[in-house]
Amino acid sequence: MTAPPEPGSGDREMPFIEHLIELRSRLLKSIAVVLLAFAGLAPFADRIYTYLAGPLLRHLPESSTMIAIDVASPFLTPFKLALVVAIFLTLPFTLYQVWAFIAPGLYRHEKRLLLPLLFFSTVLFYAGAAFAYFVVLPLVFQFMTATAPEGVAVMTDIARYLDFVLTLFFAFGVAFQVPIVTIVLVWSGLTTREKLARARPYVIVAAFVIGMLLTPPDVISQTLLALPMWLLYELGLLFSRPFARAAESRQTT
Repeated sequence: MTAPPEPGSGDREMPFIEHLIELRSRLLKSIAVVLLAFAGLAPFADRIYTYLAGPLLRHLPESSTMIAIDVASPFLTPFKLALVVAIFLTLPFTLYQVWAFIAPGLYRHEKRLLLPLLFFSTVLFYAGAAFAYFVVLPLVFQFMTATAPEGVAVMTDIARYLDFVLTLFFAFGVAFQVPIVTIVLVWSGLTTREKLARARPYVIVAAFVIGMLLTPPDVISQTLLALPMWLLYELGLLFSRPFARAAESRQTT
């Protein structure tokens, strides 16, 4: 049996206080970049909110508008959105700071795995949010505005609309992490590709259940969420093949 390589080979072991100092430094860098991005986006906060509200505004009746219930909502809500967009756009830099902090303590094979996974996880999160904006939101608001009872004016509060949209973005961003989760499960040895392939029927059912919970109660929108999740699961199975061989080689050494 061969001994595993030492983590962070070639690096000296840092005292605990130095780890805290480095962690503080990287947190401050991440916060500074977010604040810089927010400062650049703040002058365009109203325009960004109008763009975000597009899927709803396009389906509101001509006599309806969005409203602001709280006194400060017209001022604070767009700036809240600008801050969220700043965090969203600087996510790769923040993840790089996380990577740079933990990388010295990882084995070589863990480094080779983690960095690509962080990259593709970010891309998939962006893809999930884009899918929610361009596909799901128009379907949701088309359904909701079309099914409002007669005599009811559809007028959504701007703060509640923002919370609803951000919740969907987060939900779809997380749902699109299915390939990453599949690869990690196989690579870590917690399960095998064969077991995951046999679980395909349950995964398909679960995808449609999630689609039912996150979208309006119609077959089209449920399918539009369930099918991508299923396809992403199959993609995870496909790309987990080399990681399955790596897990088997670790178990035999």
